[in-house]
Amino acid sequence: MRTVACIVQDGFAPFEFGVACEAFGLDRSDDGIPNFDFRVVTPEPGAVQSKMGFSINVDADLAFAYEADLVVVSPIPHEYWGRIDERVLDVIRHAVARDAWVLSVCSGSFVLAASGVLDGRRATTHWMYAQKMMTMYPQIDVDPDVLYVQDGRIITSAGTAAGLDACLHLLRQELGAELTNKIARRMVVPPQRDGGQAQFIDKPLPVTTSLSLAPVTDWMLDNLRLDLTVDQLATKAHMSPRTFARRFKADYGATPAAWLARQRIIHAQRLLESTDLGLDRVAYESGFGSAAVLRQNFARVLGTTPTAYRARFSCGPDELCDITDADVSGQEQVLETVA
Repeated sequence: MRTVACIVQDGFAPFEFGVACEAFGLDRSDDGIPNFDFRVVTPEPGAVQSKMGFSINVDADLAFAYEADLVVVSPIPHEYWGRIDERVLDVIRHAVARDAWVLSVCSGSFVLAASGVLDGRRATTHWMYAQKMMTMYPQIDVDPDVLYVQDGRIITSAGTAAGLDACLHLLRQELGAELTNKIARRMVVPPQRDGGQAQFIDKPLPVTTSLSLAPVTDWMLDNLRLDLTVDQLATKAHMSPRTFARRFKADYGATPAAWLARQRIIHAQRLLESTDLGLDRVAYESGFGSAAVLRQNFARVLGTTPTAYRARFSCGPDELCDITDADVSGQEQVLETVA
């Protein structure tokens, strides 16, 4: 991914627009992170009015978006949903047809929905608008309870901060875990919130709750190679297994098992990027036990193999890897046979 076009239209939301600028538009080359050719585009160049009453001047029309590797769609107010510029919809259809990345933040998913590219796909939006999307577009499988959804190369996210999570999720696929973690540190945000986490918690818990589980999660991260059970973790938290599981889901938006599985994937990504350990050793260190189980989890979560991931992301900080899964498929087949 080299080029990013962010589409803005009248009524755009400033924060969500800023999310795209922050994720893809800043120069982070001093951290060894490759820069993107990031451009803001609009159907009619000139002043584009935000929903907050101020405007920005956009010089570029949509031409760049027709060639961009990623097209980001900023949200617009509900009163605009029924009259989205057909030129924007055409850009989105064209991007999907040529297998470019397409990412919407918050209610920007309604723009994608109007283009038809979400038909038959799973998607999300801000929980406040989920029922409206279900009604307007019954052909879309709307999940109102998650932070973001990736279906193919289309990513839709929930409101506000979930847009950052979706952007980091995409960057992790393009740049790898280590460089994306550097970006997250620069943003001062958590390096990973899984898309399956809940958008909100119905009943807020006392402030001390998260602090009470922090030592347990820290211990889990230090002991990923162990076979960790809910009973064992509940004992460390001085809770019953049922209370621990409920409290963990409320605090972290995921079950202990799901959270642990994701942390193991992240640790395996780091080991593949930064070490030359064999797959069996990577599997052991990250808690998967065997290379076969590691491969299964990579295929399920990342849609690739550990060998392909390493070939793409184990370059030095001054290099930009440009290797696809197909480039290493023969090597992976050899390793599968040896294993």
